[in-house]
Amino acid sequence: MADTGFRGPKELVKAGKWSMQGLKATYQNEASFRLEVYIFFALIPLAIWLAESSLQLMMLLGSAWMVLLVEILNSAIEAVVDLVCGDNKHELAGRAKDMGSAAVLMATLLTFATWAVVIYQNHFI
Repeated sequence: MADTGFRGPKELVKAGKWSMQGLKATYQNEASFRLEVYIFFALIPLAIWLAESSLQLMMLLGSAWMVLLVEILNSAIEAVVDLVCGDNKHELAGRAKDMGSAAVLMATLLTFATWAVVIYQNHFI
């Protein structure tokens, strides 16, 4: 039978289960992700207090959420590189891991910039 592209409730439940397994695996195996989760939850009340509009709140929380999202992708890249390369050092493996780390750094810098702009706009203008 050809795949029609239709996904019913069973497939959505399976996809949700796999997603939760991925979140659990990331949380259990990645100290950086755990730290970023703790920071994210600490930032929620601060964002609610700082934001003067729902758009600002979404910008503050969305930028912080993006760090979590990028960290999950970085962890997935690292896991695949480790699986393929094992203990063997390879220039491309190192480059892939460094690029994943750079993506997390860029997301973190975007978060700092977003928070700085909102704070500046709301409290200094």
